[in-house]
Amino acid sequence: MTGIYKDVMGALVRVLAADNIDNSTKQSWQKLIDAELRLGGQGAGISVRDKFDYDCCLYALLHRELAPAQWDVLVAKYSTHKANKVGAIGRLVPRIASPAPQIFIYKAVTAWAIPRLRGVQDRKRSTDMIVLPVEFYDMNAWDPAASPERTRHRWRSGIYQRLEFLEEAAVIHATELFDREEIFIDAA
Repeated sequence: MTGIYKDVMGALVRVLAADNIDNSTKQSWQKLIDAELRLGGQGAGISVRDKFDYDCCLYALLHRELAPAQWDVLVAKYSTHKANKVGAIGRLVPRIASPAPQIFIYKAVTAWAIPRLRGVQDRKRSTDMIVLPVEFYDMNAWDPAASPERTRHRWRSGIYQRLEFLEEAAVIHATELFDREEIFIDAA
């Protein structure tokens, strides 16, 4: 198989979106890839359907080969499938060790996986994604015991560091799997 993806993050986003793609409508990034293929760009010898099938195969490979926590952190951060994203967030919460209360951990993990998007309130962005209310990101509401602000910041920082460490390990493992499959355009 010749390489059909340009980079790791692009491949991850495309592969994790495979479970949310129906063949009747195209997302804007898909249209750009499809146009590149029609114009004889990189990977032009691969049909759109074959590329989608390959995305699905890589999705299955990642799901099978990554540790469950690695899979969940990637799905929570990059998936466009709402139910899968929410499920992955729910499975990550008990994996995060922190002295913070459980509700704080849940909200911190959710805010990390679904960052606040600017432009959503004034309709400049698509709403076909999970959009949390602005109030959700108010860390004061995450702790019913009203711990000091410094403590809450320390908790959130620790939770985010754990998630980012897990994400980094997952991306490294996914990169190794992708390299083994020789999916990148410059590979071969």
